[in-house]
Amino acid sequence: MARSAHAYVRGNTVKFYQWLETAKGKVPDGPPIWICGDCHVGNLGPVSDSDGNVEIEIRDLDQTVIGNPAHDLIRLALSLAMAARSSDLPGVTTALMMERIILGYTDALRTGKAVLPASEKGGAPIKMVLKEAIARKWRHLATERIEDVRPTIPLGPKFWALSSAEREEMSRLFESKEAKALAATLRKEGKEHKPEVLDAAYWMKGCSSLGRLRYAVLLAIGKSFCLIDIKEATAAAAPRSKSQPTPRNPARQVVSGAKALSPFLGERMVAANFNGRPVVIRELRPQDLKFELEQISQKQALETARFLASVVGRAHARQMDMSTRKQWISTLKKQQGKDINAPSWLWSSVVELAGSHEMAYLEHCRQFALDAS
Repeated sequence: MARSAHAYVRGNTVKFYQWLETAKGKVPDGPPIWICGDCHVGNLGPVSDSDGNVEIEIRDLDQTVIGNPAHDLIRLALSLAMAARSSDLPGVTTALMMERIILGYTDALRTGKAVLPASEKGGAPIKMVLKEAIARKWRHLATERIEDVRPTIPLGPKFWALSSAEREEMSRLFESKEAKALAATLRKEGKEHKPEVLDAAYWMKGCSSLGRLRYAVLLAIGKSFCLIDIKEATAAAAPRSKSQPTPRNPARQVVSGAKALSPFLGERMVAANFNGRPVVIRELRPQDLKFELEQISQKQALETARFLASVVGRAHARQMDMSTRKQWISTLKKQQGKDINAPSWLWSSVVELAGSHEMAYLEHCRQFALDAS
């Protein structure tokens, strides 16, 4: 997180939730729908369906809840603002980005779909990642994730050997009706062939893996190979609606949110249990990538802000009827700023959050330097 202020914002979701607790009354209440809960730039990107079609969708649903859609909008706006800051863009760029965010989001709400196709209007950073995603094949995924195209997982710093008990549980898991149903969805052969575990390992994948179950599994379905991610689901920390409670089972919560927000991703996931813990089983596909906005121009920042906001708007819109969408657009546009064509609540929220995150980031860097010395 010390790499940049933008990286710090992506990695410190808790600070955002703490701010939301203090911001009650400052943020409009939207219709209770499934939201991402942690809607920063890195959690959006190209996602493939089971047939290889690619769309830009929300790609990480660990914090998904039925909640206030305004929270996703603020989190995205903060992430984009900090990306602009990390690219040394002037403050006026951030102000203009807020306008583009509202424009892209409300346009998607009106039509119920993303108005700006990534292939045409997403800007250079979006086009580049989308082009790479469409061109990727199994060999790219295998080389990137498991270092080889052969059907084995190399043990080492990232992948650890399973115990005999874990191997037995893994075999049982892929005999379950949930895993068989997923296999039938992922590959046509899955309707005739049961999934066969070729290899499996515990996956040490960053800090989020610590204390949680995380496994990589190489699966054979007929003559096809699949790389499967099994991840323990824990209770989301994101604020949730009290009028429409989120499912209690964390794994079912993630899958339900994915199906509502990101259909391409949701169709490749099921909820199950592993050694009594709720887990999400998901196929990883070569086309699944995330955006890394390290250095962008003002033009690229504005194009990216509008497009990504339209992606979030589409994900929200598909859960609302026309009347609800119109009412939510009206609520969003209240308190429109005199100086910028964006709601004052969005601008003030981003300014507050950017200031508090900047202070926390510098303190984090100071501590990091002390620990490293």
